[in-house]
Formats: sequence, structure tokens, C-alpha cells
Amino acid sequence: MTTFDFGHGPVPAHQHPNGGGWVADTATVADSVFVGPNAWVSGNAKVSGDAKVYDNAIVSGDAQVYDNAHVYDNAKVYDNAKVYGDAWVYGDAEVCGDARVGNAKVSGNARVFGNAWVYDNAWVFGNARVYGDAHVYDNARVSGNARVYGNARVYGNAGVYDNARVFGSAQVYDNAKVYDDAWVFGNAIVYGNAHVYDSALVCCNAHVYGNAWVCGDAGVYENAQVYGDAVIWCNNWVYGDPGVFGKTQVYDNAGIHTKIEFLDKIKSFGE
Repeated sequence: MTTFDFGHGPVPAHQHPNGGGWVADTATVADSVFVGPNAWVSGNAKVSGDAKVYDNAIVSGDAQVYDNAHVYDNAKVYDNAKVYGDAWVYGDAEVCGDARVGNAKVSGNARVFGNAWVYDNAWVFGNARVYGDAHVYDNARVSGNARVYGNARVYGNAGVYDNARVFGSAQVYDNAKVYDDAWVFGNAIVYGNAHVYDSALVCCNAHVYGNAWVCGDAGVYENAQVYGDAVIWCNNWVYGDPGVFGKTQVYDNAGIHTKIEFLDKIKSFGE
């Protein structure tokens, strides 16, 4: 009986006929699959279709890799994770838990775990984390040290990067960007061409959209809406039920609340 040590002591195993990589006898790997000479498939993992596992990649646990998916470099797919379609998992990336990656890319030191889904043409890279029940899809990008979690959704052509956080039931979509140390959470929605950055917060049921920018230490929360070409920055807080729009700029230490609406070219100055 041939054995191989996958890291927890020798177990019955064989070398895959297409590539020569080691496969535990408990795993299921189709003949059509390529398993490179330094790659491992262990546990109860299943690899099928035209999938490829190569370089130093590992597929283990009850994970499934199928269709035309590629797992390579030092990447790992394990637990109950599924990687499928034309997905690529590479670099030092890990996909685990009950996560799903379909057609998308996960690379660098990124992690996708929990019940998270990353699909379509989305890409999670750098040191980013996507977890909980979060979904990242369409052409969205999550990178740097960003975190997307809870029931958050990031989609369209949206980007979340640097140290940004998107969580709760928040949504970021269209061409919106959330970056630096900004947070978007609760039931907040950021969309259109909006930017939320620096240390800004958008939360509760707030909406930021159009070409609006929220930056500095500013906050938009409760049922507030910031849109058009409005800019909220410095230490300002917009809350209650106001609408701030047009070309409005709010800065210094101003506060806006309770159904106040600002028209084009009006500026609110803090004391």
C-alpha cells in the first residue's frame, strides 16, 4: 500500500495520472483533472471537470473544485468550500468554511470564508477578507486590508480597498468607492459615482450617491441622503431626514439634521 504524509501522518494515497500530484485515497479526483507534481488533494475533497490544481496548492477537507477552476501557487481550498466555473484562486489565498467562489478571482493573501460568496468577474486580493454572509460580485474589487462581512453586498463596478469596512446589511455598488479607513454599515447604501474615504462613516439607513463625496471624519447616518455633487467633510455629521445635494459643501464642524435641504452652490460653514 502506498502512503503519503499530507501533514497529519501518512495515509493511503496515490499519484494522480495527469500531473503526478499526490491524492489521498479518500479524495475523489477525476482523470480529466490536472494535479501538478507538488500539489495535494486530501481528505474527502472532490476535484472534477477540467479543473487544475498545481504548483504548491492544496485542496483538502470536504472542499470541491470543479468546472474550469484553477487553484495554484500556494493557495488553499478547504473545509466545505467550493471553487467552480472559471474561478482562479492563487498566490497565498485561502477559500474555506462554506464559502463559494465562482468565475471570480481570489489572490494575494486574501481570505474568503464563512458563508461568503464571490462570483461573476469579482476579484478579492491583497490582504482583503470577505466573510460572514457577504456577497461580492459583478466586476467589484475588494483589496488592500479591506473587510466585507455580515450581510454586506459589493457589486457592479464598486471598489472597497485600503482599510475600509463594509458590513451589516450595507450595499456598495455601481461605480462607488469606499477606501482609506472609511466604514459603511447598517443598512446604508453607497452607489453611483460616490466616494466615501478618509475616516468617514456612513451608516443606519443613509444613502450616499450621485457624485457625492463623504470624507475626513464626517458621518452620514439615520435616514440622511447625500447626493448630486455634494461634499461632506471634516468633522461634520448629517443625520435625521435631511437631503444634501447639488454642489453643496459642508465642512469644519457643521451639523445638519431634521429635513434640511441645501440647494446648488450653498455652503454651510461651521463656527
